[in-house]
Amino acid sequence: MKFVYAFSEGNKDLKDLLGGKGANLAEMTRLGLPVPPGFTITTEACRAYLASGDEPAALRAEVSAHLDAMEQRMGKKLGEGRDPLLVSVRSGAKFSMPGMMDTVLNIGLSDVSVEALGACAGDERFAWDSYRRLIQMFGKTVLGIEGDLFEDRLEEAKRAAGAASDVDLTTPDLKQLVTDFKKIVREATGQDFPQEPREQMDLAIRAVFDSWNGSRARLYRRQERIPHDLGTAVNICAMVFGNLGPDSGSGVAFTRDPASGRQGVYGDYLANAQGEDVVAGIRNTVSLADLEQLDKTSYDQLLQIMETLETHYKDLCDIEFTIERGTLWMLQTRVGKRTAAAAFRIATQLVDQGLIDETEALHRVNGAQLAQLMFPHFDGEAEGDLLATGIAASPGAAVGVAVFDSEAAVRRAAAGEKVILVRRETNPDDLDGMIAAEGILTCRGGKTSHAAVVARGMGKTCVCGVEELDVDLKGRRITTGDGVVIEEGDTLSIDGTSGKVYRGEVPVVPSPVVEYFEGRIDPRAEPADDLVRAVHRLMSYADRVRRLRVRANADTGEDAARARRFGAQGIGLCRTEHMFLGDRRELVEHLVLAETDAEQSAALDALLPLQRADFQELLEAMDGLPVTVRLLDPPLHEFLPDLTELSVRVALTDSRQETEEKDTRLLHAVERLHEQNPMLGLRGVRLGLVIPGLFSMQVRALAEAAADRLAAGGDPRGEIMIPLVGTVQELEIVREDAERIIAEVEQARGVVLELTLGTMIELPRAALTAGQIAESADFFSFGTNDLTQTVWGFSRDDVEASFFAAYLEKGIFGTSPFETIDVDGVGALVRTAVRSGRATRPDLKLGVCGEHGGDPESVHFFHEVGLDYVSCSPFRIPVARLEAGRAAVARPPV
Repeated sequence: MKFVYAFSEGNKDLKDLLGGKGANLAEMTRLGLPVPPGFTITTEACRAYLASGDEPAALRAEVSAHLDAMEQRMGKKLGEGRDPLLVSVRSGAKFSMPGMMDTVLNIGLSDVSVEALGACAGDERFAWDSYRRLIQMFGKTVLGIEGDLFEDRLEEAKRAAGAASDVDLTTPDLKQLVTDFKKIVREATGQDFPQEPREQMDLAIRAVFDSWNGSRARLYRRQERIPHDLGTAVNICAMVFGNLGPDSGSGVAFTRDPASGRQGVYGDYLANAQGEDVVAGIRNTVSLADLEQLDKTSYDQLLQIMETLETHYKDLCDIEFTIERGTLWMLQTRVGKRTAAAAFRIATQLVDQGLIDETEALHRVNGAQLAQLMFPHFDGEAEGDLLATGIAASPGAAVGVAVFDSEAAVRRAAAGEKVILVRRETNPDDLDGMIAAEGILTCRGGKTSHAAVVARGMGKTCVCGVEELDVDLKGRRITTGDGVVIEEGDTLSIDGTSGKVYRGEVPVVPSPVVEYFEGRIDPRAEPADDLVRAVHRLMSYADRVRRLRVRANADTGEDAARARRFGAQGIGLCRTEHMFLGDRRELVEHLVLAETDAEQSAALDALLPLQRADFQELLEAMDGLPVTVRLLDPPLHEFLPDLTELSVRVALTDSRQETEEKDTRLLHAVERLHEQNPMLGLRGVRLGLVIPGLFSMQVRALAEAAADRLAAGGDPRGEIMIPLVGTVQELEIVREDAERIIAEVEQARGVVLELTLGTMIELPRAALTAGQIAESADFFSFGTNDLTQTVWGFSRDDVEASFFAAYLEKGIFGTSPFETIDVDGVGALVRTAVRSGRATRPDLKLGVCGEHGGDPESVHFFHEVGLDYVSCSPFRIPVARLEAGRAAVARPPV
């Protein structure tokens, strides 16, 4: 096995073997660009080292052979002779990641070779400056010495010399620094700084290998879901020097602005500096445009190389370069990271330039970037009074007065105030307040908490888990760790992108992309900027190529109308339980408490017109498009008073001999219906079978609403979804009754209704017996939220507060299975249900209505398994549309 490749042997497609940095150095060498000679040790060598704890037997000989070839080409020996060869050692994995070993420059310098370097360069100061840099970098990154020990000594030296920066230090100053740095090495390690050049290089190579398993690198890989077995390459490159005087320097350049995507000359340059000085910011750089005045020849050559690289890579390139006494050298290039706005602009610019086609442009952007563009943000030039920082749970910026319960949020919002709903954590009862609020702030919970999930679904800004804040709901105030008190009515500003919470008002800038989706900005008209036009162009292409249709999870006419503006092709989930909270909750209590048929009928008669009006509103908003109505599916306890609170209330009234008959009856009902685990109890189809007339009322309400729409000239297309079915017999019973009611309405109104009946697949048994269930279903909709809970055997709300964070940190979960579909577990059940369901009924319509329907990665999975549509909250519809398009043109796996 070959473990070492010269730069001239590789190319940009060998990133798995040579890492990103090595593959791109090889590509620049192949293009004939001025790259210093060098070679790359492969990721295979790293993997062998990590597996055995020692370098592969053949590695040393291969390194020696390539080093010898480099020495012959350069006419120099590593760290020896009148003109010693020096090298840099850099890590370079396939993916750029923080936590890997920093670059070590000037390897080969020693007490002997530093004198030779100074004499050859005609600059003694340069040589000693390079030597102190080597000891500092080597000590920190290879020997593991605390970096501040070197930095503190450097600062002391500058103060003693009255030097404003390190370039002002004299040769004697630098010689003393070298002595002091070597003393730090001796005291920290018990060994002298290594003087043998090959030993320096070998130790640095081992340090790169070891850094692959550093704690920061492992954490980053877990967060980004990068495999732990890739390993890193090591790049050995002949040194070129930017610290040889004013005619030398180092810089970074971008072929386009990575922040905006606009074309031009972007970058920084620092004269008389090595590369790490530019990145570290130890001195103020000048703009790349200023290089033209300093060294026009190098500037013109650099611009030509930038154009060559961008045309060759067909993308924004990030470049590192050094000028050594007027000679330009290229040290690195890569496809540059960019902001979301830049990604959309650059993709369409490259199409216009003929470098890529629209399909490739669609590959270059993603739903996560689009989501970033849709949230409002704080004015970057404004300053705020920072109170605390929590978890950035749902991006965007929100400003409003603090309120501490949903009722206050609704009341104040109705009066025209903007409010921030502050809770310890939220629950379904807070839904009205969350809808009314500009943003949500909690001191508990994380990115998968109720507050976070619901806020993201609604496009609301949310900051969770701000442990520094003590939320006093009774006193209606927040207290910070520093004793600052925020009373109800005081203004807060929360940043769901950074997790920061500010006192007072920070100016907010609206998103023009949302204005475009809302229809308030015409992408073809003058007010539309190039970002809106780029988004419109790529969205239009995604809509043309995608197979998956995109529906909305919506429970109100307002949500449905917004979803349609955002491109929804129907409603995939109307949660009818949301329609029974608030003022209507008491009507459900009446139904539960009913002891006679007459009482039950009275309760249902009271609910029927309300439910019918709800459905009329939705059918009108989605006229001509399918509307899937899920029959009631709450844990029953959500409609009943808390058992403990009700018991206390009854006990207190009994003690005062003021017994309230209603409370007593309600307590008996709550005790009778109390469940240890309501999520797995009397809910869904079970509730409809146990409480006769409940589902019948809802079916009748939908049928009558559809008949009303027909009479008004509309085109209603209702779909009735029976929830939590585990066996076909449950579905058959409900379906038979529903068909009877629909027939009654059709006969009474003289119409034919387009109403289909299906079920929600949210239990493992339903997925495994989907072939049987499909015999009585027109459609399946996968409820992936509950399916995830039942497959994993945990409640999202409970585990989020207990062990979820630890599981994410330990890498057991790469990401929350409630955010991105668990392909191996939940996904396997979805595949099984799709296959067996369509085997029974080839025309079976298949969709998904869990929030996974708006998750970019999950959308690709749903496309691959053959679903017909995904459904998600209105705000996430554009993301789902874009990702459905990307899934349709996805590259085949390599």
